[in-house]
Amino acid sequence: MTDPRLQQITERIGERSADSRRTYLDRIDAMRRQGPQRGSLSCSNLAHGFAACEPQEKQVLKLVEAANIGIVNAYNDMLSAHQPLSGYPDIIKRAAHAMGCTAQVAGGVPAMCDGVTQGTAGMELSLFSRDIIAGATAIALSHNMFDGVLCLGVCDKIVPGLLIGALSFGHLPVMFAPAGPMSSGLSNSEKARVRQLFAEGKASRDELLEAESGAYHGKGTCTFYGTANSNQMLMEAMGLHIPGAAFEQPDTELRQRLTEAAAQRLCRITALGREYTPLAQVVDEKAIVNAIVALLATGGSTNHSIHWIAIARAAGIIIDWQDFSELSAITPLVSRVYPNGSADVNHFHAAGGTAFVIRTLLDSGLLHEDVLTNWGPGLRHYTREPRLADAGLDYVEGTEASADLAVLRPASAPFSAEGGLRLLQGNLGRAVIKISAVAEEHRVIEAPARVFETQDALKTAFDAGELERDLVAVLRFQGPRANGMPELHKMTPYLGILQDRGFRVALVTDGRMSGASGKVPAAIHVSPEAIADGPLARVHDGDTIRIDCNSGELQALVPADEWRERTPAQRDDDSSGYGTGRELFGFMRAAVNEAEAGATVFRG
Repeated sequence: MTDPRLQQITERIGERSADSRRTYLDRIDAMRRQGPQRGSLSCSNLAHGFAACEPQEKQVLKLVEAANIGIVNAYNDMLSAHQPLSGYPDIIKRAAHAMGCTAQVAGGVPAMCDGVTQGTAGMELSLFSRDIIAGATAIALSHNMFDGVLCLGVCDKIVPGLLIGALSFGHLPVMFAPAGPMSSGLSNSEKARVRQLFAEGKASRDELLEAESGAYHGKGTCTFYGTANSNQMLMEAMGLHIPGAAFEQPDTELRQRLTEAAAQRLCRITALGREYTPLAQVVDEKAIVNAIVALLATGGSTNHSIHWIAIARAAGIIIDWQDFSELSAITPLVSRVYPNGSADVNHFHAAGGTAFVIRTLLDSGLLHEDVLTNWGPGLRHYTREPRLADAGLDYVEGTEASADLAVLRPASAPFSAEGGLRLLQGNLGRAVIKISAVAEEHRVIEAPARVFETQDALKTAFDAGELERDLVAVLRFQGPRANGMPELHKMTPYLGILQDRGFRVALVTDGRMSGASGKVPAAIHVSPEAIADGPLARVHDGDTIRIDCNSGELQALVPADEWRERTPAQRDDDSSGYGTGRELFGFMRAAVNEAEAGATVFRG
């Protein structure tokens, strides 16, 4: 039985979204009524669309009686998470042919890595890459040659971008197929230890590179539970994978069978068959709520407090941080994976993984079971696990008991009674904070502000010994309009060192921290952002800042009259508009909305 609190929040979202959802569904229904659009193309159009195909494929495409799958691929061979996707189109085509169907690579989308661009100018393109990917997905599908879509992508902005783009073609069924995580290497806790030693000057650059190379060492997704791996958990909870696809490693026979099964299932659920499952019907308010609950229950990435708002709006569904905070309050934390624990995602998978998480949340009434998924009606399908069989795959019931209670626990005996993502608000604006890795004694911080406008400025102050005290680091002009809202992990080791030395420290920023948010309390995504006359522009060095995770307070303790009269600071350096291609994204910085509206250039 669905928890009444979950039901109430979902109904409120549905009521709030009634008009925009109806508009979206009417638009999608108009596309659906046109039928398989390949059949309506002119002879010249169709000939262009299958000119490079083999004769047998051309005949199938001419008849328009069998499904043609459009593959949208985020492959590149620089990024470990996407390198395995190289061979996926051939696997998918063979699997589709075995069903009497066809598949074509509809297009490619860019895939950048925040791990490579972290702390560099390229990071200022990262968030905007999501909307570029969404647009590129729409371009790939605009040829109207396809009856279904198979999206190949894994990492931070790629999966949300693919999904936003695909929702514009919501009359088509859409399946996602990931590549899986790399095998376990150097532990995440050891990697973090070496990073902190390097920041203190106690480890050499060679030692740091050796540690980083030991952690990031092969094909597949990074093994910590950041945005990329959170993406995969959420795809399972929304029913957009085939069950159990999230965390099988690359280059295994089971991974290949999962990819084949995704293609073949997609062939079965187009409008040409009897199990038509359009994306617009899968992604409704219940599926969005299920995704958020799965995120919160596993301590996932704070980036999704932006991305899932944008995804929801692409489907006509309006959510905000209040919804996240209220869902967090009723969602138990059932997983401890780095940075919220010492385990990696391979350990999580072995302990029970996505099937266990979905089962325990369903059994507690904290997920909507009555949803439509790509595997059929009902989310209970996703409590099953795939196994190799002579015919391809068999499914067995997933474990009902965690294999490691230090990593996974039942919802009835969780690590914490709540998910750990909270809304903060006050005269500094609205922000989110992830507290699942923040110790109780650090959840209320009241200390003088030290204001910075760049990460490097904080490092310089740290190196000069200026930060050896209690402080709240205020890093402003890092929002979407200012510079594309980069992630700010370059500061993490320095603030962690100060905390370890006994100082009470916190961060307040209009930038992002993502899935690696850790032990230092960080009020992030502050909205309105400083460059849009947001309150952070009024903070002075020495102002007392109060962050109270328990009461949800984010305040500058400055007399109200003085606060109102202050002149907002202007950004010292506007060099972020140029170099590394940033000048090409000026139109996006000018058009982007606030973080709580999805930090997107698209309008519903």
